[in-house]
Amino acid sequence: MSETAVRFERAAVRLGGQTVWSDVSLTVAPAEFVAVLGPNGAGKSTLIKAILGLLPLSAGTASVLGRRPGEANARIGYLPQRRTFDAGTRIRGLDLVQLGLDGARWGVPIPVGRDRKRTVTRVREAIELVGASAYARRPIGELSGGEQQRLLIAQALVRRPKLLLLDEPLDSLDLPNQAAVAALVQRICQEEQVAVLLVAHDVNPILSYLDGVIYFAGGRAAEGSPEQVITTETLSRLYGAPIEVLQASDGRLVVVGQPEAPFVHGDRHG
Repeated sequence: MSETAVRFERAAVRLGGQTVWSDVSLTVAPAEFVAVLGPNGAGKSTLIKAILGLLPLSAGTASVLGRRPGEANARIGYLPQRRTFDAGTRIRGLDLVQLGLDGARWGVPIPVGRDRKRTVTRVREAIELVGASAYARRPIGELSGGEQQRLLIAQALVRRPKLLLLDEPLDSLDLPNQAAVAALVQRICQEEQVAVLLVAHDVNPILSYLDGVIYFAGGRAAEGSPEQVITTETLSRLYGAPIEVLQASDGRLVVVGQPEAPFVHGDRHG
């Protein structure tokens, strides 16, 4: 449990000759639930790709589960940006989850005997973990967005990863489902001892569940607790412009600024 999940030291990434972000230092501890925030194009998904070793650093160093990026991917569960399923998609939820175990052998018969039993057991455990047992045998196209997302998270968890990367898993979900997914992720962190990085546009539905925040803006990043990072002082420094963080009566955070602050913390304000 002493192994750091993710560590970046003065890291930078360049794409197309342009620096996406630089001088980024951050640490994600085991079983920590961290949100990755910031405006579109700030480099949130770039961080995920750098962790997976899909984008090399142009400066600095990084380690993921104690190894170089890309070398520990077998111990990482990854859910890309929101996938949509046509209403006519007939693959069952449990089959979708099983692809997380044997998807690399698509078209090859399912294992038999002891291997078959282990596969069935692990798929069932992952589905139970996300609370999807009641509808896992139904076609995925018939399920609601929240039900589909739970099964996709089960697919990412089925190999028992120590790091879970979720790229905008709350998009297209209504507020109750966003909160339900956030509560589910927090429980997974605690029960399975999995570190989670969740990319999000709006922090409010998940704010009360988080251990930490990584906020990208202006080619830089700030890391810490939500109370440390989502502040007038910190965001003004990142954006290089006056930014004000307000707390509504219901506890929501609203970011106001000129130039206009990104829609990441609630309703837009002029």
